[in-house]
Formats: sequence, C-alpha cells, structure tokens
Amino acid sequence: MTSEEYNKIIAEIEILPSGGITYKKINGKEYAYYQWREEGKQRSRRTKDEELEELAKQIERRKELQNLIKDIDMQEGDGKKESHQLRCAVRIGKELEYFVKPVAKWVKRECYQQLHDYVYGDIHDRVYILYGLRRTGKTTLIRQLISEMDSAMRSKTVFIQTQDSKSLDDVNQDLKYLEQKGYRYVFIDEVTLLNEFIEGAALFSDVFAASGMKIVLSGTDSLGFMFSEDEELYDRCIMSHTTFIPYREFERVLGIVGIDDFIRYGGTMSPGGKQYNDNAMIFATKKSTDEYVDSAIARNIQHSLKNYKYEGHFRSLRELYEKNELTNAINRIVEDMNHRFTMEVLTRDFKSNDLRISASNLRKDREAPTDILDRIDILKVNETLKALLEIKDKAEQSVEIQDAHRFEIKEYLDLLDLTVEIESRWMSDYNRRETRTAFSQPGMRYSQAESLVKSLMQDEVFRELSLEERNRVTERIIDEIKGRMMEDIVLLETKVSKKNCEVFRLQFAVGEFDMVVFYPEEGNCEVYEIKHSREVVPQQCRHLLDEQKCKDTEFRYGPITGKYVIYRGATTTLSEAGVDVVEDVTYLNVEEYLKKL
Repeated sequence: MTSEEYNKIIAEIEILPSGGITYKKINGKEYAYYQWREEGKQRSRRTKDEELEELAKQIERRKELQNLIKDIDMQEGDGKKESHQLRCAVRIGKELEYFVKPVAKWVKRECYQQLHDYVYGDIHDRVYILYGLRRTGKTTLIRQLISEMDSAMRSKTVFIQTQDSKSLDDVNQDLKYLEQKGYRYVFIDEVTLLNEFIEGAALFSDVFAASGMKIVLSGTDSLGFMFSEDEELYDRCIMSHTTFIPYREFERVLGIVGIDDFIRYGGTMSPGGKQYNDNAMIFATKKSTDEYVDSAIARNIQHSLKNYKYEGHFRSLRELYEKNELTNAINRIVEDMNHRFTMEVLTRDFKSNDLRISASNLRKDREAPTDILDRIDILKVNETLKALLEIKDKAEQSVEIQDAHRFEIKEYLDLLDLTVEIESRWMSDYNRRETRTAFSQPGMRYSQAESLVKSLMQDEVFRELSLEERNRVTERIIDEIKGRMMEDIVLLETKVSKKNCEVFRLQFAVGEFDMVVFYPEEGNCEVYEIKHSREVVPQQCRHLLDEQKCKDTEFRYGPITGKYVIYRGATTTLSEAGVDVVEDVTYLNVEEYLKKL
C-alpha cells in the first residue's frame, strides 16, 4: 500500500463516527441509542429510525478500516500479517507518527525533562506515572517525547489508549504480544479507567518493566495513582504530577502574558493561547467551569473511591456515595469554598481603606471621573451581599453535608494539588494560627466568584442605581476579587517554591503584612505588601514603614532584609518614583517576581 492510500484511510477513519449502537427497552418498546466517548466521558443520544441504518454502516466501516490499519502496521514490523488481534486501541508505525506530529513544535512543560530522563536513562524495574487533572498537558508531553525519537526508537514504541470497557487482562495480553514483537517503549493513556488497575498495578512494574520495557502510565485519576502507589507499586514507580501550573509556565508555554489573564484562565493548558489547544477557554464561563469541576474533580474522586477495594477510604463519604450524591456534594463544597472566599473579599476588602483610595482615584479619573463609591451605602451593600451568599438550597439533598464530609473532601482536594493552605499568624497571640484556602487553578475560582457577583448585582438594592453606576460597582468588586486572588497566587507560588522557608500572612492589632518569608536557617525575614495596582502610592507602604510593626517582627523572625510591594507596575523604588521617604521600599512587578521563583 502506498503512503497516499494509507493517508486516505486515516482521513476516512477520522470523519467516521466512533462508538457503537445499543438498545434499551422502555415500556416494552425497544429504542436505539448511539454511544461514544468524548474527552474521557461516556456520551449517549437517542437514534432516530431514519438514521439508524446509515449510522450503523458508518460505525462498522470505521472498525473495518481500523483493523486494516493495524494489520498494515503489524506487517511493517515483521513482514507478514499476524493472527493476534489486539484488544486495546493501539498506535504504532505510521499511525503513531501522524498522532505525534501536530505537537512536535509546541513549547514543553518543565516536567518534560523528568519524563525524558526516565525513557532515555538507565532506570529499570520502575514505571513512570504521569498524572493530573484534565487539560494539564499529560498526553501532549507523551506525544512530544515520541515526536523527538529517531526512527529506530519509534519503531519500538507503542501508544495504547485504554477504555473503561477494557480490563487489565486485555492490556496484559496486548503487552505480552507487543513484547514478543520487540516493542520496548510503551505509553498507556488513561490507564486508571481499568477497573482492576489499583489492585493490579504491580503488573506493569514487576512483569514488563522488570523485563526491560520502559512503561509510562498516564491518566486523570490522580487518586487512583496515589492509591496504587500506596498499595501496589510502592517504590517501583516515579510520580510526576501535572495539575499545578505556575505563572511562569502559563506565560512561557502558552505565550499569554499578564497576571490578570492568569487569574481569569490559569490552571489548565487549554486557554486558546499561541500554543496548545485552540478550543474554547475552559474557565471562560460559569457553565464550562462547572462542567470542568464535575468531570475533572468530582468524578475523579468518585471513580477512585468506587474502584478502591479497601472501603476505609470512604469513611464519612460512604453514605453520600451509596445514595449517588458524592459528586453533587463535591461540587457543592468546591462552590461553597468559593462562596466563602467571595464573602470574605467583600467583608474584608470591599469596605477597607483600599476602597477609600479607589473612591479618590475614581473622582480624579481623567477619562470618566465619578463619585459613585462616595454615594453608595457600603454597609447596606455588604449586608445584602452577605445575606444572599449565605443562601443554601438543601431541598433536594437526602443526605445533609456535615463537617466530616467537608473535611474528607478537602483532604482529597489537597491530595489532588488543587488546594494549598496559606497560614495567618497573629503578632499578639503566637499560638493563634489560622489558614485560608488558595486554589492552584485560579481560573476556576475566579469564574465562579465573578459569576456570583454578577448575579448578586441583579438584586433590587442595586437596581436602584443606574446601569452605569451598577457596572462601576461591579467592576470595583471584581477588581477586589482579582486583588485578593493575586495575593493568594503570590503566597501559594512563593510557598511552593521556597521549600525551606515559612511563608505566611502576619496580623497585627491594626493592619497586617500581606506576606512574610521567614528563613529559619539564616534567622532573617522579608516583608511584603501585595497590591492589584499599577500605581506607586505611598500609603501602600504604611505598614512596611511602621517602626513598631517592624520592631515586633524582627523580635520574632530576625532582621528584616527587604521590604517590598508586589504590584502590576514596573519594578522600581519609592525614591525612584519621586516619593520623599526616610526609608526606601522596593516595588516588584508581579509577573517578573513570579517568573523568578
């Protein structure tokens, strides 16, 4: 077969429907349903009688062509048609080449090097696990690695796509056959879809990796991999997690510059930037965000718990699971965390000194001066928003969500690298320590918070204002949310990068340091204010220049080696900005700061 003929078959396969036809009896009558998988999810729709025959023919034609391609690829490997029928969806030969070619020039994530070192390095008896939530670049990393192989190495490489209809035995039989045919580099995608994976994962390390194969397992079920590491793989695996995407990778890989875009869309590798997928932005709307939370997070947890044989991991969640309310509970708790975040922003920031600064700035705005923030009843607005945010719809819940449920779901969110606790300390009470939750996927939190605020703006209190005034209030609140989120992003990424330091907020009787970085070994610290502003305003530094606050901080955490304001403007100092001060403070551009971590 010529290359042109081969390409025509591949092209025809791509346009033909995948999946199959099933039948259901409803009230004694049989109906046809078309079922297929899309982005890891099982989809189904009723098939009309007039389209059933043609659809069935197209599905059958696709299967025939796929089998033909497999036969051709096998013949390329040893010069004859093999009798073994592969059970899983396998890409080898030209099909593999076409699969990896589109991503060859895409910018690579930082974890690519670790994957490269495993495949090319002198590592034996261990499998490599690439795991993380959907749309964080797992399959792309594999395709990039295969695209850079030379022809000899790629001829020994296979990519296997598992499905939830397959078993561990199906994969085992295929691997035995592929091993006999000389394949040495095996990449298995979505392997946790196999129901027996958690209990049988040792098969990959103890049998195939031990015999010289390099086995890379990838999938979105992060908890499934963690359970398998704990129970089956022990020290026979290398784990690489893709869920956390820091700002520096967001900018470098996707080609999108700016903290505000990171706040709105950060967390996945699919924001439609210069690189990676050109599909719609996942966190662009409340609906798409909710779908992501449901498919990438809630079902992830539910799938892991369903397939884990030791029910101790269910604990308080067992009742929710048995009544099919676990996914709903996870979704509600994630949203509730974001509601609490929004309420805290409104009660803390919306009525703070920053609002008075904003009111002053808006009065002096050159393009559209307004005194809107002087005229609105802040107290009334706050109380209304707080009341609305506390509304909870429990009518459809058969199991009430208790603190135990919240605690365990939060425990799983931490394991997924979705949430990180940021500590707050009090100068007046050393033993008092509290935490607040920062999300490693900021776009998810921002989308839900923005949607909530916009819906609140439709309340009758705000309808008394003109459209222009309502928009100004909304924009101001959204700006406060961005400011709080920028603060969380800086704290989270600083904490993650500075492993040997203590990173926290420090509260005083009046005022606070937004971030303190304490170096225990050196016995000193740095203090920071974090402002979602482009302007250098002396009042931003009032706490940093407060002698008593600095004296108390140095008593507990050693000499202060630097005082900084992280903001959206250019890196400078107070003195360079023309401010006459006794002590200088350095202003750091937030994007530059995050890229240096």
